[in-house]
Amino acid sequence: MSDTRQFCDLANQLVIEARRSTQTDNLLKYNDSLVRSIIREQRDLEKAAQQYMVDADMPPPPLIIYQTAIARNKRCLLAYHNHRLERLKDMYWNLGGALPQILNNSETRSKLSPHEVDFLREYNTSVMEFRSEFSYELDITAGIAVPPKDINVSVFVVRDCGVIQTEQGSIDFRKGQRFIVRKADIEHLITQGYLEEVA
Repeated sequence: MSDTRQFCDLANQLVIEARRSTQTDNLLKYNDSLVRSIIREQRDLEKAAQQYMVDADMPPPPLIIYQTAIARNKRCLLAYHNHRLERLKDMYWNLGGALPQILNNSETRSKLSPHEVDFLREYNTSVMEFRSEFSYELDITAGIAVPPKDINVSVFVVRDCGVIQTEQGSIDFRKGQRFIVRKADIEHLITQGYLEEVA
């Protein structure tokens, strides 16, 4: 470790980066090099602490300092990763559970670590399994910010999205057409930008 740097400085940088991400409401690129540096610092701290591990009533002061630094680094790493996972879940739900829309966006994909991509895939699988248990009664991926006034809505097709199975049968949504359909059947298409609700 460098003599000019204090313990946990790198971990503090990681927390500041997470805070900056929140303040700008933007998911920043995963900082792999900084995370790896903190993990290396953790290993160095654990090696340094080993020499002070003795059977005594009171642990020596250097051991307490090393253990405190180790615990702080762990908390900062956990806070950074938890922050990123919460941002990813928010992004997932804001897009109506449309995982391909997140993963096919090259700008967003370049900001994610491989582990975060795996997390999103597993999260999506869990949501879909949970959703399938009662998909006839409720669509959990639908937004609930504004309660619906009517069961049916008038929609305008912004982009072709093909044939969709609804409660009234199959509908072929082609660009430029208008339909009156049950909102629960097509809400995910509105969220994903294929359809636009017409007042």
